Amino acid sequence: MSARDASNDVEHKADGSPVTRADREADDFIRAQLAAALPGVCAITEETFERTQHHNNAASLDRFVLVDPLDGTREFVAGRDEFTVNIALIEAGRPVVGAVYAPAMSLLYMSSARAYRVKAEPGDGLPARSTWRELKTSPAPAGGLRAVASRSHLDPDTRRWLEERKIASVVSAGSSLKFCTVAEGQADVYPRFGPTMEWDTAAGHAILEAAGGCVLGLDGSPLCYGTMTAAFRNSAFVAWGRAPVS
Repeated sequence: MSARDASNDVEHKADGSPVTRADREADDFIRAQLAAALPGVCAITEETFERTQHHNNAASLDRFVLVDPLDGTREFVAGRDEFTVNIALIEAGRPVVGAVYAPAMSLLYMSSARAYRVKAEPGDGLPARSTWRELKTSPAPAGGLRAVASRSHLDPDTRRWLEERKIASVVSAGSSLKFCTVAEGQADVYPRFGPTMEWDTAAGHAILEAAGGCVLGLDGSPLCYGTMTAAFRNSAFVAWGRAPVS
């Protein structure tokens, strides 16, 4: 948040995506904290992925962490509040613990066996347990699905998928908050056909599953993590609040 209040020196990576001081400083801070909290556990982060060798053996690890220090950089640069910090613990290819924090909105979503939403101000400690609100997904409405889609990456394949189904409404949102919107029961489905990386989705995936949902590839199989053959790039997926609706 201090980086957001200062001038942002926006640069662009080889793939054209923006990167800022906030991305880099958050990445450094999170890696240091994870090293202390989970010594010996490999951390794969967006900002260090290309310049470290940790990812070379992540596929052989049964347990590692995926980190996106600033998901929704385009929203961040544009001055919108829908950017998040994503941290997920992966075990045997599955996201088992997740945290999605939206600092500009003072909202923390987190999960292990259950999923919760917490009001947490930047810089403060975790609020009392009595303030945590447990999240549950909603049954699909008979009148049509409530969809949430990417604000910055709504591609033609995703549009086509939405047009071919009984969709009552479509809301646009940024970053991994789309998973959280489904986890809260405010939407029923989030389709994503455009490119994503595993650190973009793992934390939101963990939260959605703990709230009663699922994230499936187009073949109906669960989205898995640690896919070195794809260099940690996800295939197309659909995140559902409950069982898939054709």
